Amino acid sequence: MKTIVSITLVLLCLFSHPVHGQKAFNVVVKGKGTPVLLFPGFGCSAQVWDNVVEELSRNHELHLFTFAGFGNAAPIEMPWFTTIKDQIAIYVKENKLEKTNLVGHSLGGTLALWLASSHTDMFKKVIVIDGLPSTAAVMIPGYTGEKIPFDNPQSTKMLEMDDKTFQEMIAQQAAFMSKSPEGQKSIVAMMKNSDRKTYVYGYIEMLNLDLRNEIAKITVPVTVLAATFPDRAIVEKTYKAQFEKLPNVVIKYADQSAHFVMYDQPEWFLTNLLENID
Repeated sequence: MKTIVSITLVLLCLFSHPVHGQKAFNVVVKGKGTPVLLFPGFGCSAQVWDNVVEELSRNHELHLFTFAGFGNAAPIEMPWFTTIKDQIAIYVKENKLEKTNLVGHSLGGTLALWLASSHTDMFKKVIVIDGLPSTAAVMIPGYTGEKIPFDNPQSTKMLEMDDKTFQEMIAQQAAFMSKSPEGQKSIVAMMKNSDRKTYVYGYIEMLNLDLRNEIAKITVPVTVLAATFPDRAIVEKTYKAQFEKLPNVVIKYADQSAHFVMYDQPEWFLTNLLENID
C-alpha cells in the first residue's frame, strides 16, 4: 500500500510541474484588484513596464512576466514560444485568475492574441501595444506563409557573433525602436544579456506564427495601441490588413512614437491603458 501511495505522489509531482522541469517565465505580482497579465516584447524583461506599474497597481493585481532566456529568467529548450503560451494557460488556471486582462507589447501582444484565440473563455480583455498577428508578413517581402528553418546562414552568423558585435547590433536596432535616448538605453540594457540561442531561434518561432485567420476566434474586446513612426499612412494600412478577420478591434494610434510607445509617449500610453483595462 505504501508503495502504491509513493508512486502516486511521484506521478502527481511529475504532472504538476513543467515538462522536464523547464520554467517558461518568471513572474512578479504587485497590487490588488482585477488581474492583469503584462507580457514584454522580444528580448525585454518586466522592466519595460516600470513607468506604469505604480499607477496600474493601485486598482489591479499585476502579473509581470519575464520570458525564459531574457532578463533574469533561465533559458529553456525549443519550442520556446509554444511552451510559454501553454504554461501561461496553466498558470492562469492554477492561480484561479478570473476576468483577466491581457496586456502585451510587440511579441507579448502577439502572445496575448494567441492566448485569446486559443482559450476563448479564459480572458476578459486584450490590449496589444504595437504588436501584430503576423510579424513575418511585415518583415519578409513577398511573404506567403512559408516556414523559416532554424538552421540558416543568418542564424549561424548571429549565434557565432561575439558579444561586442552583438551589443552593437542591438544598439543600432534600439535607435529605430525608440525616439527617446533614455528609452534606447533601457532597450539595450534589457536585450544585451539575452540568451543567444533564445534570441535567434525564439525570433524565428515568432516569425513562423501567423494568427491572421486565428484571431477570428477571439470573443473578447481587443484594443491595439499602435506606433505611427515613421509613416502613419503605412501603419494604418498595415493594421487594417492584419486585423481584417477581427472587425471589432479598436485601434488607437500614438503619433510621433516608434515601437516602444511606453518610452516615446508615456502619458498617452498610461492614459490609454487605464481607459481600456477593466
